[in-house]
Amino acid sequence: MSVLSGKGALVTGGSRGIGRAIVERLRQDGAEVVFCYERSEEAARQVAKETGALAVQADLGSRQDLERLFAEAESRLPALDVLVNNAAANAPKPLVDITEEDYERAFAVNARAVFLATQWAGRVMRDGGRIITISSVNTQVPAPGLSLYCGSKGAVEQFAKVAARELGGRGITVNVVSSGATDTDLLRDTNPPEALERTPAFTALQRLGRPDDIAAVVAFLAGPDGRWVTGHNLLASGGLLV
Repeated sequence: MSVLSGKGALVTGGSRGIGRAIVERLRQDGAEVVFCYERSEEAARQVAKETGALAVQADLGSRQDLERLFAEAESRLPALDVLVNNAAANAPKPLVDITEEDYERAFAVNARAVFLATQWAGRVMRDGGRIITISSVNTQVPAPGLSLYCGSKGAVEQFAKVAARELGGRGITVNVVSSGATDTDLLRDTNPPEALERTPAFTALQRLGRPDDIAAVVAFLAGPDGRWVTGHNLLASGGLLV
């Protein structure tokens, strides 16, 4: 069922993992989709070929690239109805070893880009639109090495709450989806294999999440059935936190 037919969506970080699954699901639901990628050009081309979505190269740490991405989305989409802030950087490092450059990069990509994208969407989005930001259960279960990731994700969760209040009068909903342990390249690159083997035992549904599990939650919020949910942080963790 094409519940998003005639709608336009922008997804940041859509070439791999959760972002790719979100692009695929929104296209399946009928939306026209623009997505961005930073380095994974081959993967982005494959997603674009398979789904018909438009891929745009952009470094979300760059204000110039962000503005170019927004302009491309406005020119290619019928209108902006859905924004999914998915792209994020995560380079685990002990707090005492973090450099100023590490800090600036993490907050530029994970927080500033989300703030600017939400601000832009608030200006150009059609009434009744949807803004969805992907966060992480790590803001509630912080782990060693993740101070920048947890801090920047905590910031975007607060952005969403305020935006929900400010944009609600136009029927625009603003929500966060906090993913749990989801089987992606990022998860496997930033966690030892033994930790991933143990994780299902702590999860009510007894498995790692899949990217399409998160995409399904995003699709609910983006579609008509999500109209009465706003300012909320949905924990899509399979019961890792209950």
